[in-house]
Amino acid sequence: MSLEALFPPHRQAGLDRLQAFLPSAGRAYARDRNHDSGPGLKTGVSMLSPYLRHRLLTEAEVIQAVLGQHRAEAAEKYLQEVCWRSYWKGWLQLRPAVWQDYLEQLDADRQHCSGEHAATLAAATAGQTGIACFDDWAQELVNTGYLHNHARMWLASIWIFTLKLPWTLGADWFLRHLIDGDAASNTLSWRWVAGIQTEGKTYLARADNIEQYTQGRYRPTGLATAAPALPPRPKPAPSPLPTLSVPPTDRPSLLLIHSEDFSAAELFNAASVAEAWVISDGLVQQWPYSESGLAFCRGAADDVAQRLAPRWPVQVSQHLDTEALVARCQALGIQDVVTTEPPVGPLADDMAALHQALSEKDVALHMVRRDWDQHAWPHAIKGFFAFKKQIPALIADLG
Repeated sequence: MSLEALFPPHRQAGLDRLQAFLPSAGRAYARDRNHDSGPGLKTGVSMLSPYLRHRLLTEAEVIQAVLGQHRAEAAEKYLQEVCWRSYWKGWLQLRPAVWQDYLEQLDADRQHCSGEHAATLAAATAGQTGIACFDDWAQELVNTGYLHNHARMWLASIWIFTLKLPWTLGADWFLRHLIDGDAASNTLSWRWVAGIQTEGKTYLARADNIEQYTQGRYRPTGLATAAPALPPRPKPAPSPLPTLSVPPTDRPSLLLIHSEDFSAAELFNAASVAEAWVISDGLVQQWPYSESGLAFCRGAADDVAQRLAPRWPVQVSQHLDTEALVARCQALGIQDVVTTEPPVGPLADDMAALHQALSEKDVALHMVRRDWDQHAWPHAIKGFFAFKKQIPALIADLG
């Protein structure tokens, strides 16, 4: 199945998949969610993650759709799964230094990966380790841009504890291939498998577990029998979310829509927007993700532009040209650019650089935080168990 057939990059495809999945979002999901049925469309899971990750669909509308067909108790596991991504994003948003620590450790591990480690790394990323399940998952990841969540955990565990490769290189490899990969979910999940996120708690891939949840397709031999936690990394205390500037409502602005939130237009009044720019790639730096992710985002950007064209003049760009953006603001006689706040990660790093570049040209950049994020992120101060207790209140806030 081609990548576009697996994940058509437009909102309607996400809505269609959501509708098809809804009957299974209750107890069937709780029963079947850990089973990996192999490459292609998975049974037992929604496969909505690329649409949620780039917010072609939002958490709120998916949750509301599920609750339209199931009681909260019956759909508890799926609702929690949707909220996991918000939890990870909130956890990192309150501790941005952890992202910078990851980037620094990644650079160091790249420099020191040589000799036998480099050969093992090449074999792992090519799917040529001789561990059949690992090799198949590695090739599925590269070919489809997607893996079942259970396969991601198994693969990460084998990478760290059997192949003895640096976890940062695995996290980087995932981020460069997963269509639904984001800085928070990806980085923190790898930290968790390695015993860094929840200090001392690791995840060990076991042959019997793999056999059970792959319907007997695999029973690997030679896997690590122990998973000693890696040395701890800095884990600062959570800090409050920064206060964002309020966008002007008494004068027109230029709306910037980026790949962290392709539904951003719904947050802004049509009368306050003079023009919309939809950016599919990175804002300032080179695109840090995979070619498959890039293709998905470019298709999604075109879809967004077509849907917004009746409301505003729309420009679609793969890369943001800051000088062109400033020139367009000057031509329109406006001094404000409005956008949604990206979570900690490469695009947020870009946004800081964009803010500086625009301010030097007397153009203000205003970021809006979604209500869902505003309500959810501050609860990510401890582990998911504590966050989980807040899910009923988060859902109630949706009305």
